[in-house]
Amino acid sequence: MSHDFDPDAAAAAGSGPYGLDHAPEDALVHLLPVPFDATTSYRDGAALGPDAILAASHQVELTDLAFGAPYRSGIAWIHADPRVAEWNAEARRLAEPILELGGELDGRADLLADLERVNQLGGLVNEHVEERAGAALDAGKRPLIVGGDHSVPYGAIVAAAKRRPGLGVLHFDAHADLRVAFEGFRWSHASILGNVLDDAPDLGTVVQVGLRDLGEREVQRIESDARLVPVYDHEWALARLEGRDLSRLVNDCLAALPDTVWVTFDVDGLDPALCPGTGTPVPGGLSWNEAALWLSALAASGRTVIGADLVEVRPSPTPEGEDSWDAIVGARLVYRLAALLAGTARRG
Repeated sequence: MSHDFDPDAAAAAGSGPYGLDHAPEDALVHLLPVPFDATTSYRDGAALGPDAILAASHQVELTDLAFGAPYRSGIAWIHADPRVAEWNAEARRLAEPILELGGELDGRADLLADLERVNQLGGLVNEHVEERAGAALDAGKRPLIVGGDHSVPYGAIVAAAKRRPGLGVLHFDAHADLRVAFEGFRWSHASILGNVLDDAPDLGTVVQVGLRDLGEREVQRIESDARLVPVYDHEWALARLEGRDLSRLVNDCLAALPDTVWVTFDVDGLDPALCPGTGTPVPGGLSWNEAALWLSALAASGRTVIGADLVEVRPSPTPEGEDSWDAIVGARLVYRLAALLAGTARRG
């Protein structure tokens, strides 16, 4: 990073995230874009999220009054491996006929073969993300996955759990993401939390915030798995409407988490007014400031946030050359997640 960098100047053309030019070795926070959304079951386009967030980041002010100035710790954009886009294009093409049938293939050999290939490609993404995130962690860096759909951080969470047994997860989402191979896809975006819980036996508590659109068997799993601590959106909304102390409620929920945490943030955990383009929007959700309350309280708790991800940012259509509202919100949310990783978020 140049010694004469001016954080108040406009981002230079061709600069990195937030107008920065940190080399990876000089940056604590490594932004790892994963443009993959092959199994998105309603509206695709989350694969466009990373590039849209990068572009919108050039308009973000670098001094956040609540979350500090994480840019000083270094934030580097680690360019996506071109193979990910190739895997996504092939997998999406093969997945679309399966998605149209809701995964009910009735023994069709051709589609069963395509399903197997999509699952293979999802496995390649998982291996790639685990390798990149693991390398960042081993180098003392903090990985922040920029999706893509919610399937993409699987490998990163597994990598973190291997290195920090007992790792906790703070999960923001309208959905529980506990479905088993949703629509037949082993690595479905709707199965990410179930897959992590099944494949990382040393994983600790998972606190799920914003849940409001669940399947019956997902509710049964939440009720039967002691590692899952739900914060249902209707209960959160009632507490807000009744004027209860939301800070106390947040702190009580965070108390279930261990000392080391991964934050996985599906943008549809927010009020859809903040993410109108996201793939599976649901009424309700957290306001911008309520989300900030959760993140600030996590910082104030003294826990170590070892890594994070932001997923399901799907840019809404805009006039050519303009950033979408989804990307504008996403870029600011990534910056606040970077602040958690860098330890600059205000602690009370």
